[in-house]
Amino acid sequence: MTTRLKPYNPSATDLESDWHVFDADGQTLGRLCTGIATMLMGKHKPGYVPHLLSGDFVVVINASKVNITGNKATQKEYLRHSQYPGNLKRIPYETMRERHPDRIIQHSVKGMLPKTKLGARMLSRLKIYAGAEHPHEAQIKGAEAARSNKGDS
Repeated sequence: MTTRLKPYNPSATDLESDWHVFDADGQTLGRLCTGIATMLMGKHKPGYVPHLLSGDFVVVINASKVNITGNKATQKEYLRHSQYPGNLKRIPYETMRERHPDRIIQHSVKGMLPKTKLGARMLSRLKIYAGAEHPHEAQIKGAEAARSNKGDS
């Protein structure tokens, strides 16, 4: 007689979110963003399920200091279109880096997340700042305290 194992299916109340800080200073854009996307989706957790918001919050600091390789600094463009004929806007990487360095990382991570309502909720958990300062110190310290209290019991 064979025994059938019941698959693990957590409820939304079983899932806990944590806070992580990524420093983009000197890191390569693609490698940084894959790590961020993994944290947002929750694939680093043993209780990952694709149909629930099981990921963590991510704070990225020093977004203006992220590196890219090769000739991308001169060749890469970000495209926008308003759906009116002839209204395609091309924004070079250098211009985007000067004006909105946070959008470079957000655009890259958005492409790595699911294209669903759940993916949009995951992206809303991403907080990006061009400098080293961010207003989420209390959440990060609270998450660290919760982790240390969980280890004590």
